[in-house]
Amino acid sequence: MTTSSIRFALTLAASLAIIPAALAAPPTKTGKSDKGMVLTDAKGMTLYTFDKDADGKSACNGPCATNWPVLKAEAGDAAGDGYTIITRDDGSRQWAYKGKPLYTFAKDQKPGDITGDGFLNGAWHLAMP
Repeated sequence: MTTSSIRFALTLAASLAIIPAALAAPPTKTGKSDKGMVLTDAKGMTLYTFDKDADGKSACNGPCATNWPVLKAEAGDAAGDGYTIITRDDGSRQWAYKGKPLYTFAKDQKPGDITGDGFLNGAWHLAMP
């Protein structure tokens, strides 16, 4: 193999390694609600943000996380396009959008429900695209 062939092969391999991350689908979808378009999980359930979260850290743990299940990030997931992955206090991984961790609400029964908006004296908000 010549030096130029090796260089080409290395460049091609590096380029192909980047493609899966670039083509990865965002961890959310967009759905309609009575208050406009919202981010949803894969099942179409509304996603929320919490005012007490700061600096990419979730303040919703224990019983809070039971009522507000996190949008879990899997080991192979990669951040991008406004989405980041944070590490929770228990070591699990959670998706965040524009720095805000994302949650569903246990009392939402079907796609389009937004019963968590404004909950806890206005601390919970719809995650909007």
